Amino acid sequence: MNKVILMGRLTRDPEVRYTQGEKSMAVARYTLAVDRRGTRSNNGEQQADFINCVAFDKRGEFAEKYFRKGLRVLVSGRIQTGSYTNKDGQKVYTTDVIVEDQEFADSKNSSGGNGNASGNAGGNTGAAQSSIGDGFMDIPDNFEDGLPFN
Repeated sequence: MNKVILMGRLTRDPEVRYTQGEKSMAVARYTLAVDRRGTRSNNGEQQADFINCVAFDKRGEFAEKYFRKGLRVLVSGRIQTGSYTNKDGQKVYTTDVIVEDQEFADSKNSSGGNGNASGNAGGNTGAAQSSIGDGFMDIPDNFEDGLPFN
């Protein structure tokens, strides 16, 4: 099984390119800074891994539209390795996470207005938010009268 789940902050805005051909497709590349649990450097700073992610098609378009540097996101996908020979003739090995699902990890208020949208279909998850921004829907006081159970 090849499954990866990451939560981290974007180190820069996603770099998006579109494929050539009859049906062009977005290919978004971004890097997540993922904190290492329970590890600190000598000067007390949190250590992080910088993980390259690639999102295709609708997920790529979503990343281009909504993801910005510093935003905390949750990504799931699979690891894909590869290699190529650079212009100096040296073999370079790559490791990327191919994004299958991506979503915001911060609330709408703390992330600057991005809400609870999800990148798996490029749209909103439909989660209702209250005016206070705590992520819960407002329920009227007399709502209990209409519930079908005791």
